[in-house]
Formats: sequence, C-alpha cells, structure tokens
Amino acid sequence: MDFEREIEVCLRSRFTLICIETFEEERVVDHLKSVCTQRNRTLYRWDHADHFQLLTGPAGTRPTATDAASVLEAIEAMEGEVVFVLHDFHQCWDKSPKIVRKLRNLAQRLQYTRKTMIVTAPAMEIPDELKDEVVRLEYAPPGEEQLGAIIDKLASSPGVKVNLTDEGRDRILRAALGLSSSQARRIFAKAIVVNGVLDDRDLEMITMEKKEIIRESGALQFYAPSETIADVGGLQQLKTWLGMRERAFTQEAADYGLPAPKGVALIGIPGTGKSLTAKMIASLWHLPLIRLDIGALYGSYIGQSEENARRALVLAETIAPCLMWIDEIEKGLSTGTADGGTSMRVFGTILSWMQEKTKPVFIVATANDISKLPPELLRKGRFDEIFFLDLPTTIERREIFHVHIRKRKRKPEDYDLDRLSAAADGYVGAEIEQAVIEAMYIAFNDEANAGRDFTTEDILAALAKQVPMSRSQREVVGALRQWLAEGRAQSASFREVQEAQQEFVQIQPDSE
Repeated sequence: MDFEREIEVCLRSRFTLICIETFEEERVVDHLKSVCTQRNRTLYRWDHADHFQLLTGPAGTRPTATDAASVLEAIEAMEGEVVFVLHDFHQCWDKSPKIVRKLRNLAQRLQYTRKTMIVTAPAMEIPDELKDEVVRLEYAPPGEEQLGAIIDKLASSPGVKVNLTDEGRDRILRAALGLSSSQARRIFAKAIVVNGVLDDRDLEMITMEKKEIIRESGALQFYAPSETIADVGGLQQLKTWLGMRERAFTQEAADYGLPAPKGVALIGIPGTGKSLTAKMIASLWHLPLIRLDIGALYGSYIGQSEENARRALVLAETIAPCLMWIDEIEKGLSTGTADGGTSMRVFGTILSWMQEKTKPVFIVATANDISKLPPELLRKGRFDEIFFLDLPTTIERREIFHVHIRKRKRKPEDYDLDRLSAAADGYVGAEIEQAVIEAMYIAFNDEANAGRDFTTEDILAALAKQVPMSRSQREVVGALRQWLAEGRAQSASFREVQEAQQEFVQIQPDSE
C-alpha cells in the first residue's frame, strides 16, 4: 500500500492521532494535500514558528494558537472534516505531563468526529500513556521514480545541463537510493555546479557524497569495495557457492522463480579472510556494500536503541538490492540482562527482520567466537548457508602467497611458492600477508644492499619469526575446528569433514 492510500484508509477509519517519523516534511505535506483535496477535507499545518496555516480547504478565520495547550483547544473547537499536521509537536509532550494527558483525552474524544491529528518529526519517543492512542506510519525515502523527477526538475531550470545516457541515469538513480529528497537534490545540484553538467561521469561523486551522508546516519557505513575474487586466496567451495548466485538479484532470476538469497554466515579462525570475503562478494555481485555497526545502535534513552535499529534496517531496505555486512556479530548481539534487556530487544529486532525481510538485502555476518553466538541466530531461515573458514590448506596457502606477492607488484613465478606454502603450515592468511610485508622490510633495510628486491629466503625468515595463532591459541583454534568437525557448518574449502577431523586431532595438545 502506498503512502497516500495508507493515509486515506487511516482517515476513513477515523484514526485520531498519527505519528510519522521522517525528515521529509515537504513530501509528507504534499501527500496530505493530495489526499485532503480528493476527499474535500480541510488541512492545517502548525509549527512552533509560524503557528497555524491553512493548506487546503475554504478560507476562514485562522486559529491563533501559539502554545501546545491552545493548539489542542483550537483543534477541539474547530468544526468539520479537518486534518491537522503538527510539526515537532513531540517537543511539547516531552516537557509536560499535562499536555500528554490533554492530548490523550482529545484523541479519545475525536473518535466521534472526522478530525485527525498527524505529528511529524525526524525522531520521537512516544510516551507510554499515548502508545494505545497512536498509529505510527512508515515513510520511506524516495524511490527511483521520485529521484528521477528531481533530476527532471533540475534539468528544466534555466542554464542547467543534464546529459545522461539511459544506462547512466539508471545507475545514478540506483546510487542515490536511500537519500532523502533534499539530500538527493543537493548532491545532484553539486554535481552540476562542479562539472557544469550532470552526466554519467558524476556517478563516483554521487556515490562518495552518499557515503558521507549514510555515515552521518549513525549505524550504517557505506563502502565502495574494490576487492575482486582474485584478491582472495583459497575458499574454493565458498567461491563456487557465490558464483552460482551471482545473478540472483537480476530480473531474469526472478522470472525463473528464484527467491533472492538471504545471506551467509562466515565463522572461523581470526585472520582467515572473513571481512575480505564480505567486500569481495559485494564486488563480485556488483552490489552496494553497507556495514552495520551494532554498537552505534545503542542510545541512552528508553526505546532509542530499538528505534535506531529499526531505522537502520529501513534504510538498508531502501538501498536494496545491497549487501549488509555485520562484522564480528557476536560482539554486538549480546543476550545478557546487565543493560536492562536493551541488547536482547535490539537482537530480537534484527533477528525478526532477518527472518521476515522481503527486500533483497543480502546479509554477510562474520564471527570469531561461536560460544557467544545465540543458537537462534544460526538456525535455518536466517542464512542460506553457514561457512567455516579453517586454517588454509597447502594449495590455499600457495594461492594466498601468490595474491600478496602480486599485490606488491612482484611476479609470483619468481618465488618458490611450494616451499613457502610448506613452511607456512598452520598460518592464516593475515599471518602470511604480514610475513610478505616483513620480508619487504628485511630487503629494504639490508645493510649490504639496501632497497633490493625481497626474496623467497626473506619471506621464510619472516615466517620463522612469527608464532602462528594455531600454536599460540591452540585451544581456541581446536575448539573452533571441532565445531566444524561436528558438522555444524560447511567448509569454505574443498575439504571433506573427515579430513577436517583428522587435522583437528593433529593439532590437539599432547595428552599428559
């Protein structure tokens, strides 16, 4: 149901108090004008600065109320079918229990009239006394059609040049999804001013501006990933699984009857490339990547954390199709009671959304400590698959060395990758990368030949200095690998569970 239709149903149902959380007052008012004009209702707006203003309906004596109490008295006294949109009126009830009581009384009395009060604000906390009287409506940011209308309106302005191809226009509109009308208008206008024209070249600027705006929203961070599948060594089974779903968000897949994939959980040993994989998926599937910072959801007021979570998830759906990355999810989704149950309610909000979401938001959740993961998070329906990222195999270590040597603009064939792979047994990808970097420092600072190219021997020397996590945290790694051996997840590598069990046994501490 679109917003105007929803408002019309509310008015016909004689809802007396409606609250809409949005920054987009102008768009809301435009919708209300349209509905009230069609249904021959009078529409007034009120705010703290300009007080009552008539927006639609017959001209008459305008109420002169300047404070909250007189506003409510004026609303009760007015006759006819009237809608009152009250901007930031929540500031009045925040300061006065008397206003809360008066508003509740009025909302109950208006049930026998054709008058409706609509409160708008960027954010508001509904008092417990009003929750039974209030109907809360969602107001989504503009879609591609509305954003296109903004571009068209700018193009009609004197001296403004817009030179977009059909493909460029589609990409720019998709890049702007999730922004408010005002934000999108400012970004489009800035692109025109900087380049003298809005064209396909402005996509990168719009993406960067959007990144900053989404970051300011709090819990979401926008990424423009550059990692490719070639930047991730090993994990062949995971890569195959992802490759089969590369076209999952296309219209072709929808026409075939395929549902959009829900998400994947990446669990395993720290340093095995879980975060890198999240960025790689976004690049592989050509989807925008947003990172959910669960810690940033928590606020100091009652109900604020849950509201922050809800708004972040709504914004993610607006940007869809997209990929949402939740890094180290076990640290954010605590289920303890020390915080008065706030974390449990936030956890419940996110879990319910993951289960019920209909928009194509693909979740990539990473975790290191499975002992802190609540069991309901990993049950079927939340994710399409759970992958375990284990210590890399010999072949995978070879690929990882190849990736990091090539990344440093050297030719991998100039190095003995087989020897390096054997020497790095028990090392994770992050440790292998650090060994390559350390080798570069060794060569760069060589007293006999400073600045020479680093060699296989330098990398072997760097490996010898490290104590890999598989030894320094043997018990932790062992517990993680036992979790895989018990069949609770699929290995991200082409390695059978039996082999994983054998390797698990090999790394256990010696029995006394």
